[in-house]
Amino acid sequence: MSHPRYLDFDRADWASLRGRTPLTLTQAEVEKIRGINVNLDLDMVEDTFLPLSRLLNLYVQGSQLLSSVTDTFLGTQPQPRPFVIGVAGSVAVGKSTIARVLEALLARWPHHPKVDLLTTDGFLYPNRVLEDRGIMDRKGFPESYDRAALLEFVARAKSGEDHLEVPIYSHIRYDIVEGKNRVVSLPDILIIEGLNVLQAGDSGAFVSDYFDFSVFVDAEIEDIRSWYIERFLTLKETAFTQPDAFFSRYTELSRAEAIDIAQDIWERINEVNLTENILPTRDRASLILEKARDHSVKRVRLRR
Repeated sequence: MSHPRYLDFDRADWASLRGRTPLTLTQAEVEKIRGINVNLDLDMVEDTFLPLSRLLNLYVQGSQLLSSVTDTFLGTQPQPRPFVIGVAGSVAVGKSTIARVLEALLARWPHHPKVDLLTTDGFLYPNRVLEDRGIMDRKGFPESYDRAALLEFVARAKSGEDHLEVPIYSHIRYDIVEGKNRVVSLPDILIIEGLNVLQAGDSGAFVSDYFDFSVFVDAEIEDIRSWYIERFLTLKETAFTQPDAFFSRYTELSRAEAIDIAQDIWERINEVNLTENILPTRDRASLILEKARDHSVKRVRLRR
């Protein structure tokens, strides 16, 4: 169904907007980028992400030009500020892979070679805080994030502040790594990926108020549930086997038991978060990527 606020493209129509944008990724590079159980190949990159990288490049150039005009008018020295892109969507929908593809493609355009990718996982409260508050089983819900710190970071980054430190999150330990940070140092483009990046904060302010462009990765809930269960089964045989893995207790489960556990986690936590908190923010996005069962993007909606 078409939406009056969005221009609607099927895969073929969207792919035609690639223009002469060259394919700068190899299949080997695509293999390194794609996430667990996410189907991604060069055809998908060409049809979906080359047109999107072309569009974003035009937006970035326009933003840089506008910034220089303002500096000229004010008689001030040009001050570089990052173009900020938000990528939102459910657990297991493939948004991390999409963010990495965009990072790789955008960094190869000539006018903005420095691209940083940040996930909002670093702004989750440490497990000890979640346990103290009795919300450990609501990890990923809005209240499990330090939203004030995230909002402050994005505001400072957008203002052109250099050397910003962000906590590091370990998916193996399922927790913040105490005492360790990564530095974001004035990139040309900053991509921020997370479940709830299009959501309002406690003060009513939106992190997305500082975004220049935002992408929502969408799919049928049944498909996302299947992808989540498939990913859980893969992690049971890989990441969960590491000695310090938080979920190491799941490695001894049979396949049937693991499916039951994954199904339960999905229904109690992830699907609730999706329907109550994530999906309601979809229409705040600049662009919606609607995925098919095979992870290809079958429809694109671009805000008018």
